[in-house]
Amino acid sequence: MSDNPSAPILSVVILNYNGARWMERCLASLRAQTIFDQLEVVVADNLSTDGSDRLAADLITGWANGRFVQNGANLGYCEGNNRAAAVARGDFLFFLNNDTWMAPDCLENLLAEVKRAGARAGTPMMFDYEDDTIQSPGGAGFDIFGLLSLATPRKETYEVFVSGGCSYLIERELFAEVGKFDPVFYLYADEYDLSWRMWIAGARAVAVPSARLHHRGAANVNPQGGGKIVEFRTSEMKRFYTNRNNLLVLLKNCQHILLLLVPLQIVLLGLEACVWLALTRRWAFVKRAYVEAILDCWRLRGHVRAERARVRGFRRHTDWWMLRFLHWRLNRWDELDRLRRWGVPKVGLY
Repeated sequence: MSDNPSAPILSVVILNYNGARWMERCLASLRAQTIFDQLEVVVADNLSTDGSDRLAADLITGWANGRFVQNGANLGYCEGNNRAAAVARGDFLFFLNNDTWMAPDCLENLLAEVKRAGARAGTPMMFDYEDDTIQSPGGAGFDIFGLLSLATPRKETYEVFVSGGCSYLIERELFAEVGKFDPVFYLYADEYDLSWRMWIAGARAVAVPSARLHHRGAANVNPQGGGKIVEFRTSEMKRFYTNRNNLLVLLKNCQHILLLLVPLQIVLLGLEACVWLALTRRWAFVKRAYVEAILDCWRLRGHVRAERARVRGFRRHTDWWMLRFLHWRLNRWDELDRLRRWGVPKVGLY
């Protein structure tokens, strides 16, 4: 923790890329936080083209605790956030998506409960952007294919394996200790990877229902409907990074017995590719999103070896201990529900 009494207790890091639609409400809810005077706000931009960079800079003009950083290129979620976090001074970092807005006491409650629980990371309860439908209660663990299983929401603070990617609170020292976000991931499954390393290092995370946050989600991939998702849409890029990175999480962080999840996940991806091919009749999509995703893990084998060596340096929990996070609730049930509600998905490039 910082020894500087004037340092903020929490640095809110907002990475922006073409988020003009969401920026004003996000920053307004941040300005209304009950502990705003104890925060640092770092807005970093990945070279937006919709004017949202200028909008964000203008909105925080006059904030004594506000800072705008232009990254100068689209670095992706991981490296863009790493660059912003490098200039942050708070004891805690709070990585916040711009398609969110918070209740005024969200950050006060979140920080207080994380400290009370003796945790080093946490997440608010996440609701849909326009109403109080629970969107995500955090990740309870992983299923038999090594994919994230969601937690069951509760009324009191509870332990989670993975904090929400759009609203991730973590101690700044811990973030550095476990290696920050992996830039190779670029985007997607980054919070899964960071959380796995955090638990390996012996830290804990909690979800805080009294800290309320609203999130649009899939704002760039699935923009129709304004604040409400109204269709099932994905993209080659999203599926490629999601499929590849979920495998990388296991390859990097599993020690021995949990590596058995890797072939199980590859078999699942093969079956899923066949289903997508039957639904969309687009071989180019299946090739990019599934075949190339798996092959790219082999291309990154040097990175995987280096990361496994680095993880050994701070590992406190073995695979046998991590088995407590194995859940029987399959990740793909949520996708089948979207298929039932909206029919055959629409597929774009980005």
